[in-house]
Amino acid sequence: MNKEYQEIRVEISQEEAYDMVDKVARFVVERHLAPAGILFLESVRPLHGIGSQFMYFVLPFAEMIFDSQKYQRFALMIENETYLKRLISRIDELDEELNRERRKEASLKRKRRRARRKEFFNKLFNKNKNAE
Repeated sequence: MNKEYQEIRVEISQEEAYDMVDKVARFVVERHLAPAGILFLESVRPLHGIGSQFMYFVLPFAEMIFDSQKYQRFALMIENETYLKRLISRIDELDEELNRERRKEASLKRKRRRARRKEFFNKLFNKNKNAE
């Protein structure tokens, strides 16, 4: 046990919190878990203080798995309801951007498929007319 004692943080700057919000939101959205993440965060929002305190209770064990400083920053972030609301809205914004891009790509693919199908049938029926 040569691990140094880690100081427990008691406050987080707004810049750190917004940075953490953005990282967590991107993590959730990139894995296509936005609806589940929003549902979970909205359902546990009234218990955000208790959840944060529970994270501190589990901190000695969590240090074995996670980086202590990042873990504490996340616990401090969810303790403040403002940051939790911002996290929910940021997940929603990023998911909307991602879905907008996906819809554009899907629309473009549909148009290309229709054009190829139309071209195929035009060639097919024009060959029959030319053969007669």
